[in-house]
Amino acid sequence: MSSEAEIRKRKIYRVTFIGFVVNLVLSLVKLAAGILGRSGAMVADAVHSFSDLATDVVVIAFARISAKPRDDGHDYGHGKYETLATIIISLALGIVGAGILAGSIRDIRIVVDGGLLPRPGLVALVAAGVSIVVKEILYRYTVREGRAVDSPSVVANAWHHRSDALSSLGTLACAYFLGQKWRIADSIAALVVAVFIFKVAFDLVRTGLNELLERSLPADVEEEILRIVTADPEVCQPHNLRTRRIGAAIAVEVHVRMDGAMTVARSHALTVDIERRLRARFGEGTMIAIHVEPLK
Repeated sequence: MSSEAEIRKRKIYRVTFIGFVVNLVLSLVKLAAGILGRSGAMVADAVHSFSDLATDVVVIAFARISAKPRDDGHDYGHGKYETLATIIISLALGIVGAGILAGSIRDIRIVVDGGLLPRPGLVALVAAGVSIVVKEILYRYTVREGRAVDSPSVVANAWHHRSDALSSLGTLACAYFLGQKWRIADSIAALVVAVFIFKVAFDLVRTGLNELLERSLPADVEEEILRIVTADPEVCQPHNLRTRRIGAAIAVEVHVRMDGAMTVARSHALTVDIERRLRARFGEGTMIAIHVEPLK
């Protein structure tokens, strides 16, 4: 394993382990607060926080696998395992959204049928407030670290943290402060939260599936690659460019033309220089294949 991959893996481990510890403590606190504060919503919120522990484990497990170097059975390395982790976490996020949606619809039906939603105790409200603040901080920290190491699974896990904060906000704030006739506002807010979570989950799943289905890199990235490839005037007419993302790395295949009278040693030196520039821009893990043709 390269030093760059090892450093990246350790950073993912660190941010995810911190999230694991925070989720564990918050889950226990919210469970106790839900029981003491007579809040079924808070108990459900605690279960949601426990589910975050599972996604933390997924990130750690798949980060370890995806960091492995190429072997006889994986010529392009193990980067797609991280993509798979992203999809798994995104689906879990969608399930969370479905749970919030179902709960909000249930509460709205209770009010429509003439029933009253229970008012949670103060201890439950305090626990929700602490959870919202802590989870938002954890989200910001996790998403920043995930983007720094270009890890879609860590970014997806960060959104899982934020969904927990949003569910706490939508579950208790209106129910505590507003009168009985206005507590339905909580359920309506939860509907909005559920839609927002579904949108995030859909975007993350779509990104992961695009990578698994070998979608090319964005057009502006491909244009930048071509500019880097032809930075030396001895290299021209790039064509047959093929690109894709493999976990945190990208793969680039391109044909170029050079002077047909050029020595093999010179053309090799030029391709090595192209590889150096591409890796300097896109990372040491960039997989590059350059096919040289004589200039016509």
